[in-house]
Amino acid sequence: MTPQIYLFILLSISSCFGCFFCQSVLPKIEEDIEKLKADFNSSQSDVAEGGSIFTERLKSWTEATEKKIILSQIISMYLKMFDNIGPATDKLHVKNIHNALHTLSNSLTESFKKVKDLMELAKLPMNDKKIQRKAVNELFPTLQKLLLDHPTTHIKRKRSQNQKRKCKC
Repeated sequence: MTPQIYLFILLSISSCFGCFFCQSVLPKIEEDIEKLKADFNSSQSDVAEGGSIFTERLKSWTEATEKKIILSQIISMYLKMFDNIGPATDKLHVKNIHNALHTLSNSLTESFKKVKDLMELAKLPMNDKKIQRKAVNELFPTLQKLLLDHPTTHIKRKRSQNQKRKCKC
C-alpha cells in the first residue's frame, strides 16, 4: 500500500476521534510507517496487484457510526498482522505503530462488539427448526423496528397526501 492509503486510513480513524490524534501522533506514525514499508519491501510491484485491501471497502461506509464499525474491524486486522510479523515487532517503529493501533482499538470497542454481532448473525444455522421458530417469532418486531426507524419516502408521501386531502374538506 502507498503512504497515501495508510494516511487515508489513519485520517479516517482520527476523524472519528477529533484532531488530537491527528496533530499529536500522525506525523510520527507516518515516519514509522515509512520504516515499516521499508522492512516489508512494500514498494515492490506485486503489492499493487489486485487493488487495495482496506481503502476500497471504506468508500461505501459513509456515516460516522458506520465508519467506526468497519474501521474497528480494519484495526483488529492490523493488530492480528502485527501479532504475526515475528522479529520485526522488536523494532521501535513497529512498537509505536502497534501501540497507536491498540489505543485506537480500545476506543472502538463498542463498534467491534457490533462487528461481532454481525459475524454471529452470519453463523446462525437458518436451517435449524428451533432457530427458524425463534426467527418467525421475532419477525414482526424486527420489521416494525425497521419500518419505524427508517420510514421509506413512499410511506411518507402517502401520509402527506392523505393529510392534504383531509385539509381540503
